[in-house]
Amino acid sequence: MRVRDLSEALGIELIQPDFEDTEILGGYTGDLLSDVMAHAASGSVLITIQAHKNTIAVAGLVGIPSIIVANDRPIPEDMVEAARKEKIAIFRSRETQFLLSGKLYALLTTSRA
Repeated sequence: MRVRDLSEALGIELIQPDFEDTEILGGYTGDLLSDVMAHAASGSVLITIQAHKNTIAVAGLVGIPSIIVANDRPIPEDMVEAARKEKIAIFRSRETQFLLSGKLYALLTTSRA
């Protein structure tokens, strides 16, 4: 599965479409950005409610190509602009982190089977 497939596969809204369409290698759900830096793997999708430009900085540092903002949180323009510069996709969903994590896990495990 690739980043471009997330919107259709999960029924989520693409907010920042200027991204590198890389292979998705896993996922990480978290809101404590220091925890994301310490434990998320490069190539993962980050599922979070942290909708600000620091999230982009952490994603860029770790090598995360896409972020899903849960709970229909508003996404500020400075976050979108930072993601555009880093070529990181931003998606938004009305669903909770729990539901999104389960759906992403199911997609990734069935696509590798």
